[in-house]
Amino acid sequence: MAGRPVDHRRRAELLDAVVDYTVEHGFSELSWRPVAAALGVSTTTLVHHFGTKEQMLETILGRLRERIFAATSEAAGDQPDLATAARAVWTRTSDPRRWAEFRLFFAVYGRALQSPQQFADFLEHVVADWMGALCDAQGQDVDPATAARTATLVIATIRGLLLDLLATSDRVRVQDAAESFLATLDDRARRPPRPH
Repeated sequence: MAGRPVDHRRRAELLDAVVDYTVEHGFSELSWRPVAAALGVSTTTLVHHFGTKEQMLETILGRLRERIFAATSEAAGDQPDLATAARAVWTRTSDPRRWAEFRLFFAVYGRALQSPQQFADFLEHVVADWMGALCDAQGQDVDPATAARTATLVIATIRGLLLDLLATSDRVRVQDAAESFLATLDDRARRPPRPH
C-alpha cells in the first residue's frame, strides 16, 4: 500500500517555516521534535514531507539559498550593471535584519567544507548561483574569462566583508571598506569601453 501523496503547497509552507526556525535556532539544533513543536505539527508530518533529517537539511539549505538569491536579485532590478548588482548584494547581506540568515549561511558553509559529500548540492551552487548573474551584469562585450575573474573577486570580497561584519559587528569600519570596494566598481562602470 502506497503512502499518501505529498501536498506540495503544504510542503512549501512547512519548508518556509522550517527555514525560519533554522535561521533563528541554527542547524546544529535541528531535530524533529523541537521543529515539529515549534511549527505545531507532528514529527510524522515532517518525515512525510521531507524524508530523512539529512534530506530535510538539504531542502532547507536549497530554500535558504533561493531566498537569498531571489531577494538580492530583486533588489538589483532587471539587468543591472556590475556596480549596481554588487551594491544591491552588499546592501541586502549587510542589513542587520539579515544577520541571523547569514550566520546560518556561514555555519553551513564551514560544515559543508568538512563534509563535502553530504553538502555536495550546497557546494555546487554556493558560488555558481552568483557567478552567472555577476558575469551577465558585466555585459556581452566582456571577455568570459575576464568576467569570471571579476565576478569571483566580487563574490569573495563581499563574503569576506560580511564575515568580518558578523564576527566583529564593527559596522563603521566594514562599511567604509565596502564603500571603497564598491567605488572601484562604480569607477569601472563609468570608464568608456576599450575599442576592439
